[in-house]
Amino acid sequence: MFLHNFKYEFLQNIRQKEIIGWMMIFPIVLSTLFYVAFGDLYNKDIAFSEISVAVVNADEDQIFKSVVSELSEGDEALLDTVFTDSNEAEELLENGDVTAVIYVGDKLSMSVTGDSINASVVRSFLEQYTTQKTIITDVAMNNPEKLADVTQAFSNEINCIYTNKLTDRNIDPYASYFFNLIAMVALFGTTSGVFSATQNQGNLSAIGARKTIAPTHKLKATFSQLLASVCTQSVCTVLSTTYILFILRVDMGDNIPLIYLSGILGSLAGVALGFFIGSVGTASENTKFGMAFGVSMVCCFLSGLMIADMKPLISTYCPIINKLNPASLVSDLFYCLSLYNDYDRYTETAIILIVMSFVFTIAGFLFTRRKKYDSI
Repeated sequence: MFLHNFKYEFLQNIRQKEIIGWMMIFPIVLSTLFYVAFGDLYNKDIAFSEISVAVVNADEDQIFKSVVSELSEGDEALLDTVFTDSNEAEELLENGDVTAVIYVGDKLSMSVTGDSINASVVRSFLEQYTTQKTIITDVAMNNPEKLADVTQAFSNEINCIYTNKLTDRNIDPYASYFFNLIAMVALFGTTSGVFSATQNQGNLSAIGARKTIAPTHKLKATFSQLLASVCTQSVCTVLSTTYILFILRVDMGDNIPLIYLSGILGSLAGVALGFFIGSVGTASENTKFGMAFGVSMVCCFLSGLMIADMKPLISTYCPIINKLNPASLVSDLFYCLSLYNDYDRYTETAIILIVMSFVFTIAGFLFTRRKKYDSI
């Protein structure tokens, strides 16, 4: 009987148009829009790469030419340099092929089309080169005996900043939008959870009235419907995750099984939360659907789906919210897989999410058990 109920509850779920629209098509469309908006921003604006420059009249300063050539060599080169004439350099700048044009003469100058981080780096490099050249020239003329010491000092430039990478994994800040999008899909399961609760209460739906007087054990009937809702929601979440992972190629780590498990745990939490909301009180089915949708959207907002800085802000001033927000917990699972090299934090977050799902489910059963009605 349990498998029979599960089968037809699952078929009933996948035949609902809302399932196809909100839980399958909508996430794919929204993730595509995210990719169009944020897909290459990290590589262009944040991640460091070689700065393309064009140098005009480089032969007038052989020392500068050798310095620029040296900075353009190696795997971690600072510059990607083109030595050319003025006309071609200006054309490259107008087409956006180079960040800046450096003019070599009695005084170094540069031309850019707008302010940017790369342009500031090139400007700082020119200022530093000019300063050091002036100092060396002055020392060579007035104190030639100290020239070797000054040159050695510039060669052994003191650097008080040391790079210590915390991780070699994905640090793209825009990936958080995709993580939170999957969390939103998972929390859409609240509507399925509300449906499971109301369909087993005789005062809220006609089907609930029939189930109340049916000889089937209420616990088994409710649990089979909940399991069907979790499976349906998991399928939707897995499909969305697959699209983001393999079609859009968003870096979510290399542990594919745990990536899908994260989505399934989120679906479980979403359905359990919806079941709890649907079990409390005597409000109408539509009212509880609205409450569930509102709660899921608030949770997604607090986790950073609409504003990426919201989650760090809450972690700073009220971290307990992120510990109790299922959307934040689901997105944290993906953060852990894409950012950390171990699974300690992932395991802790997954346990919290499972315990939360268990508590919501048990509480929902307690609110719905042994209800009696004067008339149905």
